Amino acid sequence: MIPTPEEAFALLSEYNQGEFHLNHGRIVGDVLAWYARQLGYGDQADYWKAVGILHDIDFEQWPEEHCVKSQQLLREKGVDESIVRATASHGYGICVDIPPEREMEKVLFAADELTGLIGAAAVMRPSKSVDDLEVKSVKKKFKDKKFAAGCDRAVIQRGAEMLGWTLEELMEKTILAMRESPAVP
Repeated sequence: MIPTPEEAFALLSEYNQGEFHLNHGRIVGDVLAWYARQLGYGDQADYWKAVGILHDIDFEQWPEEHCVKSQQLLREKGVDESIVRATASHGYGICVDIPPEREMEKVLFAADELTGLIGAAAVMRPSKSVDDLEVKSVKKKFKDKKFAAGCDRAVIQRGAEMLGWTLEELMEKTILAMRESPAVP
């Protein structure tokens, strides 16, 4: 089964009740759908969005089994193996040995952590919005290891490299993607 974004969110909600995790799923789903359209996969935007929504399905309840438990949960629900693999691959080198191979998997790997950093940087602005956030502000926060310390900078950098983009390109695109997400506060 390849879930629609709505079905993916319902599935995410079965295992996640916290607003943070639910909203993060919405944001990453919207960001992946934006990237799908920008990178020439517009006909797959809902598929990319479903992957983004489901990528952390296991994190709230089983953080110590992240990207391992998700595979079990998704398989039990009959979710297509391509989605099981894609969602797990974002934990490559951290909690699983499933490398991101498809472009969508690489985008998820790169953008997941970055959405957190960008969101934290936006909250610090007077506007509290990504609408006026610039790459130079995100780069400054990226260099400050104490800021949003939970966002793994090495993963973000590695993701940009996997995509063949500069860090600045990844930041700029992800900011633009987040500006279009209704889930971003």
